[in-house]
Amino acid sequence: MSSADSIFALATAPGKSGVAVIRISGPLALRALNQLTGKESFAPREAKFARFSGPEGLIDKGLALYFPGPRSFTGEDVAECHIHGGLAVIREFLGVLAGMPGLRYAEPGEFTRRAFTHGKMDLLEAEGLADLIEAETGEQKTQAARQMAGELSRYYAEVRGRMVKVLAHLEAYIDFPDEEIPEAVLDGLAAETRALQASIGRAMDDKGRGERLREGISVVILGEPNVGKSSLMNVLAKREVAIVSHKAGTTRDMIEVHLDMKGFPVVLVDTAGIRESDEEIELEGIRRALKRSDEADIRLMVFDAYNWPPRETGILPLGGADVMVVVNKRDVMEGEPVTVEGWPAPVAVSTRSGQGLDRLLEALEGRVVGLFSGGTAPFITRGRHRQLLHESLKYLNNSLLPLPLELRCEELRRAALAVGKITGVIQVDDVLDVIFSSFCIGK
Repeated sequence: MSSADSIFALATAPGKSGVAVIRISGPLALRALNQLTGKESFAPREAKFARFSGPEGLIDKGLALYFPGPRSFTGEDVAECHIHGGLAVIREFLGVLAGMPGLRYAEPGEFTRRAFTHGKMDLLEAEGLADLIEAETGEQKTQAARQMAGELSRYYAEVRGRMVKVLAHLEAYIDFPDEEIPEAVLDGLAAETRALQASIGRAMDDKGRGERLREGISVVILGEPNVGKSSLMNVLAKREVAIVSHKAGTTRDMIEVHLDMKGFPVVLVDTAGIRESDEEIELEGIRRALKRSDEADIRLMVFDAYNWPPRETGILPLGGADVMVVVNKRDVMEGEPVTVEGWPAPVAVSTRSGQGLDRLLEALEGRVVGLFSGGTAPFITRGRHRQLLHESLKYLNNSLLPLPLELRCEELRRAALAVGKITGVIQVDDVLDVIFSSFCIGK
C-alpha cells in the first residue's frame, strides 16, 4: 500500500439506496473523472450533471464533483460521483474503476488516514470522526463532534506547548554550563511543572466518563433462575430479545441489547441464573455472568415476590453503590416490599402487568445520568489517551527530582512526547494502523 496510489471506494453505506457516493482520491482522480464522463474540465467544488460510462457503455446518470488538493477532505485531488444506489449500478461502477490503470480499492480508513497525513486533521480529530460515524445517541454525537472540531486537540496542544517552554528554559542553561541558574528561575519552572501536573490530574479525574460515553454504560441483570430476568430485559428493551420460559435455566449465555437512555448509551445484559449446578454448560454461563457482574457499571439484582425477603442473603454480592434491587411479580404482593438491612431499597415491579416499571426506568435513568454528572466535559475519550497522560505525569514527576540538569530535561522531553502522541504530533505507525483500520471502507 502506497500513499502515492490513487484509491477509490463506496463512501456511502453498502446496500440499496436512493443515492450512492463513490469517492476517488489521488493524482489520477481527475483523469478517472474525465474518462468516466468524457468531460475534460470541471470547475472546482461545483456539482455537474454527467453521464458515467465504461467499456460496455452507459453505467448511470448522476452528479460529478472535483475537489483539487489541498482543498479537499484528504488534501489530495478528490473526485466524487453521485449515482443511483442500486446494487448492480454500484458493482459495475466500481468494476470500471478497478480496471483503470493506477487505481485500486481503498483500505479501511485510508481516506481519513490520508487526511491526517496531509495535515487536514490531527489524530484526535480523526478519532472524533470515527466516533461520530459510530454515534448512536445524542450525547455520543455531542462528544464526538466536540472532539472532531478540535476542542480536545487545543487542550493537549496547550499542555504540550507549556512543557516545551519549560524544557527550552532548562536546555538554555545546558548550553552555558558556567552560568549558574538563578534560584527564582528554577522555582518558577518547578511551579509551572506542578501546574501542568495539576491540569493533567484534573483531566484524568473524570471517572472515565469519556470512555463510558463511547462504549456505553454496562447494566447487567443478575439473579436466580426464573425470577423474571429475561422478561425484565424484554420490557426495558421494548422488544423480545430474550427467550422467556417457565423452565429454569433457559438463559445459558449473555444476551446484549443497546439502549438510549436520556441520550446516553446503555448496554443492557441478560445473564444466566445463579444457582448451584453440576451441569457443565450452565456452570460456564454462571461463571460468565459473575465475571460480567464484576465489570458492570450498574447491577440490577432481580428477585421474585415469592422469595422476598430472600431466605439466603448471601446469594449474590450486594455491596456497592452500583446495585439496584428489583422485586418482580409485584402483582402478587400486598403493600411495598420490605428493605433488607444493608441492602438498597427495592423497587417492586411486575413484568406481566407493567406495575412499577415506570418507577424502575426512572430510577435506572437517574443512575445512568448520574454517572456523567459532576465536572467539566471530559478530555479523555479512549484508553489510549489515559495511558499516555499517565506516562506524561510520571515523567513530569521525575523532572522535579534532584537530578542533573540533562536528566531533568530528558524527563520533560519524554513527558512532551507522550502528550504529542495523543494528537499525532509524534507519529507511531503501529498506533496509526490500529486507529485507522477501525474505520469503514470509504472513510
